[in-house]
Amino acid sequence: MCESNAFLRDGENEVMLMESVDTIEPCEDGLKLVDIFGKQLFTKAKIKDMTLLNHRIVLEKI
Repeated sequence: MCESNAFLRDGENEVMLMESVDTIEPCEDGLKLVDIFGKQLFTKAKIKDMTLLNHRIVLEKI
């Protein structure tokens, strides 16, 4: 499996936004995340870092 979990970093805190993220699409005001089941989530954030080997995507509020 190649999916990753997406976390939102706000200062020192991290909260899991979505599990099994398959697609990240840039939008005008942020990012659209889509999981392997087709569930979609829009967030006003940018990619802070990605560690695909660890299946981890860290986003930061904008």
